Amino acid sequence: MRILLFPSVLIVLLASLLSAGAYEIEQHKVFPAPQEGANLRIISNSDIDIFSPMVVAFQRKYPSVSIDYTVVSSTELMTALYDEKQVFDVAISSAMDLQVKLANDGFTLPHNSSVAGLMPDWARWRNHVFAFTQEPASVVYSKSAFAGLEVPTSRQNLISTLRNHPERFLNKVGTYDIRQSGLGFLFATQDARTSDTFWRLNEVMGSLNARLYCCSADMISDITKGDLAVAYNVLGSYASARAASDPDIGILELEDFTTLMLRSAIIPAGAEQPEIAGAFIDHLITASWSEEGADYYPYPKLNRNEIAPNLSLRAIRLGPGLLVYQDNLKRQHFLQEWQNAIIQQ
Repeated sequence: MRILLFPSVLIVLLASLLSAGAYEIEQHKVFPAPQEGANLRIISNSDIDIFSPMVVAFQRKYPSVSIDYTVVSSTELMTALYDEKQVFDVAISSAMDLQVKLANDGFTLPHNSSVAGLMPDWARWRNHVFAFTQEPASVVYSKSAFAGLEVPTSRQNLISTLRNHPERFLNKVGTYDIRQSGLGFLFATQDARTSDTFWRLNEVMGSLNARLYCCSADMISDITKGDLAVAYNVLGSYASARAASDPDIGILELEDFTTLMLRSAIIPAGAEQPEIAGAFIDHLITASWSEEGADYYPYPKLNRNEIAPNLSLRAIRLGPGLLVYQDNLKRQHFLQEWQNAIIQQ
């Protein structure tokens, strides 16, 4: 029997094939269960090497649960869940605004956590978004590249240092490409709302032919290789981990302000294992927020106070305020301003 397909039907079929699995995967690992049982699918922008202790500890509690762990960028995570409706049971991201958007737009399930009492109220939103880290946006630099120079203590100092030594920093400054990085976009919009120095700094970095990156790990790697002298808005947790084994890596503590991001977890609406997903979120909450802490928790120690004792620390708040720059017009306007400042060729 011959099956005739009209051109319009062929177009639909081709479009569906091209869109299937279009999100880009950076890493993938299966943590098999010691015992036969369920499979929990996690999509995350936390590197496997950093996050694996949390997975292994969960499997000690639930030995019949295998973990299928997929690493993507925060933007690709949004593509997978929001655009492509891919099936995952837990989504973990540093891009707080995108997590809130997923919850706000009906792409998540609520979780009535049995250990929610361990968390401060500001660390979760509507029982849909659960924060389990506090991580600073840091300025990371090569100590050898700054030899003979005074180490900047503020953004204004950094601007002056870069402007006064163009021969040293040309092609040696890195930051996020906020057109591709959801976390980079979040940090940029928060910086812009906090201080006008963000735009002046971007103009100076642009004049030095700043190199643009998808993620913190790549920026840190290029600092260790000598390809970068300084990188702006790098995840401090990643930088601290690398600095422990590389004495040339320095992390600036800027006095004007340091933005604190909350890495968070959600249960996507299409989860096939929502109960186990809830247990995994409770595992994250217990590891991060309990008073005794956990030896397998791989991130910096949390501060339960919403306003940290160091007034230069500015914690980003979970909530609808994060949706301001998710408006298409505002987002495009911000991106155009940023491109005008950072891309000057």
